Amino acid sequence: MSSTETSVHVLILAGGAGTRFWPASRAARPKQLLPLLGGEPLITATARRVLPLCARGGSDGWERIWIATGQHLVAPTRAALPDVSERRLLVEPAPRNTAPCIGWAAATIARDDPDAVVVVLPSDHHIADVPRFLEVVQAAVASARGGAITTIGIRPTHPETGFGYIEADEAAGAGRAAPAAPAAPCKVLRFVEKPSRERAAEFVASGRFLWNAGMFIFRAGDMRAAIRAHLPALAEGLDEIDGAAALGPADEAETVLRVFPRLPAVSIDHGVMEHVAGLAVVPGDFGWSDLGSWQSAWELADKDERGNSAPAGSVLVDAQHNHLVDLRTRSGGAPDDRRVIALVGVEGLVVVETDDALLVVPRDRAQDVKHVVDALKARGQGRHT
Repeated sequence: MSSTETSVHVLILAGGAGTRFWPASRAARPKQLLPLLGGEPLITATARRVLPLCARGGSDGWERIWIATGQHLVAPTRAALPDVSERRLLVEPAPRNTAPCIGWAAATIARDDPDAVVVVLPSDHHIADVPRFLEVVQAAVASARGGAITTIGIRPTHPETGFGYIEADEAAGAGRAAPAAPAAPCKVLRFVEKPSRERAAEFVASGRFLWNAGMFIFRAGDMRAAIRAHLPALAEGLDEIDGAAALGPADEAETVLRVFPRLPAVSIDHGVMEHVAGLAVVPGDFGWSDLGSWQSAWELADKDERGNSAPAGSVLVDAQHNHLVDLRTRSGGAPDDRRVIALVGVEGLVVVETDDALLVVPRDRAQDVKHVVDALKARGQGRHT
């Protein structure tokens, strides 16, 4: 990056209710705080992979990483990201969906760096090809520097009904080989909500549709202008927070506590992106997964010759395509002293054990795990959620 280019800041959205990966994830420990694929928590991996975008002038880039999260997640988020300054944590006093927190972040970043380009990313996704991902984001950053609010669309690999879609003005999706260099931005024609199986198949066959991965890139000032045009009530609240910030940190904190909970609860997709003229999308193909369920975790996990993913010490007899996860707290005893998990003659199961819960579910019903959380809350067993 040359010294004349605007700097890049990354906003990582790190809320979440912790329902789809129960019992590993809980309200106080949602998916992004878990090492679902081994190693470090997903949010830590998310931040580390974008540091090269933020590094400038000899810095390592951590000062340009921002985290939007809830008050109840501050402590575990800081533990997962000790290099992120407390000043870079935007703590929402109440959940109001993505438009308010992205607008608040754009305003806050603009006070520090008026010409900044902001890259908004989910905290809990998996990227297999990080170099390719960074190339695609850089292409989106270049588009944003040119004045276009830009998103990244994932080339679909199958007719998925669990994702929203983005229609581009030219063929950029399935059936198009990924170019050696990132594709040029395309114009966005429309966003489409999660489709039926039949419509999803039509979208993929057309080659014009991309999966909406919730990644947005823009100049901070351009986002403020778009919010003012399409969400005036939100703009008014952000102006009030901005005015208080000019008076000092104490005034800003008090105003955030008072104003933020009454901001309109709306997603950035519905509130802004669907209405912006000249919205651009850069097609991406870098081994992306939203890690939406235990099924996704199994797909990405290392497996034995029979398709089982299981911790060492498990016993698998005539079993295949199962996903075992042992998250019990280690007591310090020898591994042989721990309770053994054994599967015999079963196929396609997810088995997850923690200190206070055991989940057994067919992999093809992994999305239904959230109903367990609903049932526990209805029975007054919120401590398990």
